[in-house]
Amino acid sequence: MASKHEATLSFHGGVGSVTGANFLLQGEHTRLLVDCGLIQGEKFAHDLNRAAFPYDPASIEYLLVTHAHIDHIGRIPKLVRDGFSGKILSTPQTLDLSKLMLPDAFSLMRSETDSGDELLYDEKDIARAFLLWKTAALHESFEVGEFEVTTRGSGHILGSAMFEIRRTGGERSIIFTGDLGNAPTPLLEPAETASGASYLVMESVYGDRNHEGIERRKERLAAVIHATIRRKGTLLIPCFSLEKTQVLLSEMGELFEDQKLVDAIPVFLDSPLAIKVTNVYKEYSASLNAEAKRRMADGDDIFSFPKLKLTMTRQDSDEIERTQGPKIVIAGSGMSAGGRILEHERRYLGDSSNTILFIGYQAVGSLGRHIQEGVKKVRIGNEVVHVRAHVETVTGYSSHMDSEHLLEFAEKACDGGALEKVFVVMGEPKAALFLAQRVKDYFGVETHVPEAGESVAISL
Repeated sequence: MASKHEATLSFHGGVGSVTGANFLLQGEHTRLLVDCGLIQGEKFAHDLNRAAFPYDPASIEYLLVTHAHIDHIGRIPKLVRDGFSGKILSTPQTLDLSKLMLPDAFSLMRSETDSGDELLYDEKDIARAFLLWKTAALHESFEVGEFEVTTRGSGHILGSAMFEIRRTGGERSIIFTGDLGNAPTPLLEPAETASGASYLVMESVYGDRNHEGIERRKERLAAVIHATIRRKGTLLIPCFSLEKTQVLLSEMGELFEDQKLVDAIPVFLDSPLAIKVTNVYKEYSASLNAEAKRRMADGDDIFSFPKLKLTMTRQDSDEIERTQGPKIVIAGSGMSAGGRILEHERRYLGDSSNTILFIGYQAVGSLGRHIQEGVKKVRIGNEVVHVRAHVETVTGYSSHMDSEHLLEFAEKACDGGALEKVFVVMGEPKAALFLAQRVKDYFGVETHVPEAGESVAISL
């Protein structure tokens, strides 16, 4: 039997909340991080992000990045500014997407930072981060100090990965899931299993609730569109530029063709970032699932359809208001925490003919969460806006596994009997605790919901 060595696992983000993923694994000679994300809430960049890291960034040798969402990469430039000079590792897709996401996040943070307040980081820190960044393909193994890392697909967004970490030549391992995808999806292969690991650090965003199925979500989307057309209103969809937008475009194109809606209503993709991200998806079309590749081989542009208009410039965006009749506006940010969606919400929320549709997670304290929960007035910039528009939510478009599928994922991780403990993270407390209890009750595996700053000893 292979000998066991003590290691320490510390939780410095992504605990007690969904965002801000940041986990530290310390071996005998190696200190590595998994993710370094932005904490999000009422502001795009929560004030907690300004706090000093609870470890010395200069002492960290490696940073493994599961995927390119800002709540997993958003503090990497701050880590670099504060002294990190080690190696950053991810899939090639995650690197290319991060090259779009981080500058965009910086622009949003700069716009909401009060005059005189110091920014979390600047463009030079972003550039320095990319100089440290290396890539490894899915299913590739590589060494980081005393550890060996193998990547597995997590099915969440393009290039997203789980990391299985073991001592080089060792048998025991720990898997960090990152975020797990909501299968089946029109674009990606489903998440692989986490079987064979001794420890599992898994997400729990939807640990206590389930999504609508794919057919149900398309029915609900069609119903919302038809209702908007009948009212001659505008449908606003605050949408995350990465993955959510690409899935929505793919399914909306099919829906419009099936229900003859193409000539009835124009659709505006009012997000330069989403347009650029969609181009990355096209560049990595070989990474998409078999059905998406089949559609593309048959000549189908799965990210476009008649009457879809891409508005890159501010002038293009301003033209949307002058478009008469029913229309759909897809714009970022997904939690209404910044970006072009704010101007559309300021303009359209006060009219009962209009609709705002949420298709992604809304963080506690975010403007999107307030609207979703039914507040009657909100402040957008310096203006108080009364919410008279219809408010709808379709959960089936989430790119996260729901409660039942998370339980199935945990069950497969238990196959073979190697799994000893599950650490449930990246969920609001209610969701994390609910999932942890179910995993323990169903499979008899020890579970733990960590607190911020907690450290535990594990044997690898």
